[in-house]
Amino acid sequence: MPLAAVRPSQVEAWTAKLAAQGLATSTVYALHSRLSHVFSNAVHDGLVARSPVRRRTSPAAPKQRTYVATTEQVWALYEAMPAGMKPVVLLGAFAGLRVAEIAALRVVDVDFMRGVISPTIQYPAEPLKTEISKTPIPIPSELALELNRVPSEWGSETLVVGVCGRGVAPYTLETAFRAARYSIDGLPEGFRIHDLRHYFASLLIAAGLDIKTVQKRMRHSSAKTTLDVYGHMWPDKDESARAVVQSVLAARADSLRTNAARSQ
Repeated sequence: MPLAAVRPSQVEAWTAKLAAQGLATSTVYALHSRLSHVFSNAVHDGLVARSPVRRRTSPAAPKQRTYVATTEQVWALYEAMPAGMKPVVLLGAFAGLRVAEIAALRVVDVDFMRGVISPTIQYPAEPLKTEISKTPIPIPSELALELNRVPSEWGSETLVVGVCGRGVAPYTLETAFRAARYSIDGLPEGFRIHDLRHYFASLLIAAGLDIKTVQKRMRHSSAKTTLDVYGHMWPDKDESARAVVQSVLAARADSLRTNAARSQ
């Protein structure tokens, strides 16, 4: 169809047809998003006056996959990865980096002495996803030491290298990661490098860190994003809330008994 001929109702019918054909919710959502980008560019270029792809034409957003690997699975993945790609697991599970950030991370982006990772670019040398993605990530000295093993051995500019000792694309990392994943018991079929971020978030939450701190460490643009994805990981606070109210009522009762005793 010519771009100018497409109507919102037709976009709605198209997404409904895709869903009826049995496509996954995430696939339909991704296709709708791609169509939205096409029309945004068309509006920008003056080819159409207004995009027919709008919020009301959007299919339901897929639920975030939040499978959290066990610590044993994380270390098993680490051991199963090729030597030059082992930092992939460390950077995902203990620093929360995304795969494009991991592929582009350079030795100069890590202060090994102070223990700070400062993401600067994502593969192949593009700006980071958001401004908050540039937030420095503190790491312990033990992790800094482990991350320095590959560049020390290979003399590379990047922390992750392929068989030739040079940087590799995210696709290559994901391919190696899938091969490693197949050898690990209990990991779901679709488990990706990105899912290591869930393990990192679970560590922070289990340590009792508040929502704003977790948001900052995950480098999310808003606390809402953090809550939407990880809110269920925070422990139930019902008993704590009950105890707070109980302490106020108990203090009131003590005060009344004291005043009654004084008046006698």
